[in-house]
Amino acid sequence: MLTNSFVVSLSTLRANPLRTFLSTLGIVIGVASLVAVLSLGDGMEKYFRSQIGETTDLLAIGLTARQTREVDGVNIPVDSPVVFTMADAGTLRAAVAPVATAGATAPGVAIATVDGSPRAVRIIASMAPLLETQGITVAAGRLFTSAEDSAHVVLLSARAARELAERGSMPLAPGDSVTLGTARLRVIGILVSTGAGDEKITAIVPTGIAPRVVASAASWSPAMLVLANRVEDVPAARAAAERWLASRYGPAWAKRVTVANRSERVAQAQQAMLIFKLFMGAITGISLLVGGIGVMNVLLAAVAERTREIGIRRAVGAARRHILAQFLAESVTISGVGSLVGIVLGLAGAYGITAVIRAHSKAEMYAGVSLSTVLVAVLATVTVGLAFGLYPALLASRLSPIDAIRHD
Repeated sequence: MLTNSFVVSLSTLRANPLRTFLSTLGIVIGVASLVAVLSLGDGMEKYFRSQIGETTDLLAIGLTARQTREVDGVNIPVDSPVVFTMADAGTLRAAVAPVATAGATAPGVAIATVDGSPRAVRIIASMAPLLETQGITVAAGRLFTSAEDSAHVVLLSARAARELAERGSMPLAPGDSVTLGTARLRVIGILVSTGAGDEKITAIVPTGIAPRVVASAASWSPAMLVLANRVEDVPAARAAAERWLASRYGPAWAKRVTVANRSERVAQAQQAMLIFKLFMGAITGISLLVGGIGVMNVLLAAVAERTREIGIRRAVGAARRHILAQFLAESVTISGVGSLVGIVLGLAGAYGITAVIRAHSKAEMYAGVSLSTVLVAVLATVTVGLAFGLYPALLASRLSPIDAIRHD
């Protein structure tokens, strides 16, 4: 019965091509809007998340050893402050997986001698897993790896490559050597330039070699940095880090280690993403609603025009469920064909819009296409077809055979 209903619905729709086209057009527009908005929304969300990770510290959770404690309003040095080690970094990374990564990191200052004059170099000591998650990229060469956590290698900013070269020489490049502190380091990468206005003489070294590089090695101690994979993972990552601290230093760990992150800004970012998704969903819902109303209008007109046909079918033995199935099949057919065309047009529109955005701005945003987007579009259109086709189908199935045959 279901197969025959779809066969009859197709022949009926072909008999009124203009009306069928106009009704399908409403669904096409609705589905195209839905797919385009979902694809653009996924692309924008992915772009915003990458910007949050690269340009903000919202994903970062810092674990720092307390050097002082407060007694009667006065800060006094801690007797035996916590000293994190490379082994601690490994166990912490395992504790926060899979929602985050972790490693040892610390800032510092090194002294380099160039042409007989001392130069101050800002040092960032970091473990390899943190480099890419912090948006650190190289214009030439490569980043150091986990196997080089104690290797004599260094990454230089573009300005450091110029300033640390001898007078009259070319800027330092991968393969050259430079002395920082008491360590002779091999340059393996030049960082991407951030612009002359804010670029500093910066060197990034593995954490294991940092004590030989920084000027104040005696008091230098790394901190632990946890980087969540997503904004939503920040609370879980912080809870995992605190459990690790409790197992490592006991219930009184909070008196020895400070755990800090921008929890308020994280909550604001999460709320902004939720509002964005709800807003986009409301827009697409309106588009599909308009398309569904168009389908219902077409089917109501079909019921009025085919009243005599319905009466004859009832008179020769068609049950109410047969009539109901036929009109629902017509509604689903219109919605199904419209959804296929709409998906293609929506994806094309999303790719076109993001191409225009990239051409007129520096935002590297691309349409986000996923199986879930296609499934949502198909399920939404089938639901709309059934919902808006149900009333005309019920109206047709309840017609009295005698009255329907006498209808003029």
